[in-house]
Amino acid sequence: MRNVLFGTLILASTFLYAQKNIYESDKFDALSDGHQVLAIVPFITKLDLKEEISRDELKKLEEKEGYAVQNALETYFSQRKKKKKFSVEFQNIKNTNALLSQNGISYTNIDVYTTKQLSELLGVDGIISGSLDLNILLSKGIPEGFSLIDYFLGDADYGRIGVKISDGRTGKLLWKYEKKINKKSGKNTNDLIDRMMKLAARKFPYDREKRRDRKKGKN
Repeated sequence: MRNVLFGTLILASTFLYAQKNIYESDKFDALSDGHQVLAIVPFITKLDLKEEISRDELKKLEEKEGYAVQNALETYFSQRKKKKKFSVEFQNIKNTNALLSQNGISYTNIDVYTTKQLSELLGVDGIISGSLDLNILLSKGIPEGFSLIDYFLGDADYGRIGVKISDGRTGKLLWKYEKKINKKSGKNTNDLIDRMMKLAARKFPYDREKRRDRKKGKN
């Protein structure tokens, strides 16, 4: 009984922590009205690894991690979309990356383009982007050496991830979610994204039920 209660308290505190790290614009409904398609772009990654590697190799690894998050988000949204959970569609990332490449935009220079520019180029209503700060290669998995104490205390900090959604027409920030990455976060990139987005599911602005309830509350 104590173990069940303890586990419940941990889950509750984790959920509450997730909500505190979520921002949603008070103009979300007005700015997102009519949104139909969002594009997910590669995440800007900064690695601070213990291993000594060349600058070129570091840049390649950062790019790999950035694309891994883009892919993991698409996987998560695709799985949830099958259950008709969202009020918007998500552009296939192969199409997104192809369009970016055709217009001379790569991982190394995408950060100099505005949300409005990217949205127009990709033909979407909004952009899902973000940042990733890591001291490990998350795509290769969280280091082994699992400790139950570390799990519950949240020790072993591996970095931080931030996911944001911006309106394509105005470029304004609509929604943002930040989370610390540790042993509780997941064993790899896909696991991390799946867990963190599930925690944020009730606060995800394009969740069909959430939007329906919000409209009812205004009537």
